[in-house]
Amino acid sequence: MAWLLLFLAGLFECGWAIGLKYTDGFTRPMPTILTVISMVVSVILLGLAVKSLPIGTAYAIWTGIGTVGTVLLGVWLLGDAASASRLICIALIVAGIAGLKMTA
Repeated sequence: MAWLLLFLAGLFECGWAIGLKYTDGFTRPMPTILTVISMVVSVILLGLAVKSLPIGTAYAIWTGIGTVGTVLLGVWLLGDAASASRLICIALIVAGIAGLKMTA
């Protein structure tokens, strides 16, 4: 269950990271509210997950999911560059996440 909570926490981290772009500097109320809710939910889920997972592993995986998801959503939703070198770096992050999961 802790791994599921951690995965969901990472997804909510993607949500608030991308949400920051839509808040327009926290001047748009609805995107701001949704972004703050995503921040809170993400940290709460991380806190629940670390009750039974090692903090270093959980934090690295949480930020890794957030990083990979945010980059991919940035490419898909915001037109960020999707160069080969960026995608290779994302693959390395995914490999690191998988390695941490397998050794936890």
